[in-house]
Amino acid sequence: MTGDNAAADLNARDDAGGERRFRREGGVAGRIADLAEPVCADSGYRLVRVKVTGRDGCTVQIMAERPDGTMTVEDCAKLSRNLSALLDVEDPIRGGYNLEISSPGIDRPLVCPADFSRWAGHEAKIELAQMLDGRKRFRGVIAAADGSGFALAMTGADGGEETVRLAYDTISEARLVLTDALIAAALKEQAALDGDPTT
Repeated sequence: MTGDNAAADLNARDDAGGERRFRREGGVAGRIADLAEPVCADSGYRLVRVKVTGRDGCTVQIMAERPDGTMTVEDCAKLSRNLSALLDVEDPIRGGYNLEISSPGIDRPLVCPADFSRWAGHEAKIELAQMLDGRKRFRGVIAAADGSGFALAMTGADGGEETVRLAYDTISEARLVLTDALIAAALKEQAALDGDPTT
């Protein structure tokens, strides 16, 4: 993707009301993601990630969530039924496999611009597809995010703070770092969804 088409794709919405993922899987996982994404959207979920592991006894791991970021055991079971039927018909994997559906978890992957906005103020690990200023890996606090990229506040080599701006289309992988602040924020968010007025 280049230019206006890339920006349009990054800002596009999926059928579940969420932004489209900028992180796309390749190979078998990519074929499964292409099949799974519309099923997730039709079922009211947003596809987060597809991962295929192993050769014998292959496992297909699919992370998904509701538009509000939650995913219950019942949601996982429902989505598993919907995806199993499709994957049995389309047969993207030769031989048998185990299908695992899960939530993204607290230290979740960040796969669309809304994830960076939602988790601004929290620490993340970022890996780029290509080198930027002699490095591919960055770790810092998400300082700000918009439709094309985000600012990451890091501790510099001299011990001072430095901020780097990263574009979404340069990211190979991005994930939140499990910290006490992240756990507290996740618990507070869950309590608010549950209607607990004490938080």
